[in-house]
Amino acid sequence: MRLLLACFLVAGAWARAEGLTEITQLRIERSEDEWQLSAQLQFDMPTAVEDALLKGIPMVFVISADVLRDRWYWWTDKKVLSTERAMRLAYQPLTRRWRLNVNAGASASSGVGLALNQSFDTLAQALSAIKRISKWKIADAAELDSGVKYRLDFRFRLDLGQLPRPFQIGAIGQSDWDISVSAQVPLVVTPSNEQR
Repeated sequence: MRLLLACFLVAGAWARAEGLTEITQLRIERSEDEWQLSAQLQFDMPTAVEDALLKGIPMVFVISADVLRDRWYWWTDKKVLSTERAMRLAYQPLTRRWRLNVNAGASASSGVGLALNQSFDTLAQALSAIKRISKWKIADAAELDSGVKYRLDFRFRLDLGQLPRPFQIGAIGQSDWDISVSAQVPLVVTPSNEQR
């Protein structure tokens, strides 16, 4: 049985970056034992990034979620918890297939944590999987206190630091390589006995 205790749904062009990356939907749900985030992103793959992929250079996309607690006595809010997920997209010329590796941590190359590997026939299919984040666990239900104001900071970006060094130098400051978007939403924790 699922309890929908906090839900935020955003439609349309809500958060926009220079590279025309946007969040078309963002939802936070609480089940009986965890908080889950679902999101739908929209962006077009820049030509420079697609060309690099076709040359065999993998691209790493990172999504992160930070939960912050309001503090009236300090300049900044307190970070309660933070989680990241890395998605490594690579083209395999011999098989002419696209491979997507999804890791629980920020580093797509580390073998630590959970990993999901998928193969796709086309770039459009692989991008569809990257753009759709479904029921990603961001916290245990017990980690957030009832009746406290929180804020969720959500970020999605192409991690230029994972590129080979020559590409990093060429990509810095280039709008063709800018695939990023962020959003902040309030998170309201209600007591678990208030069921709808």
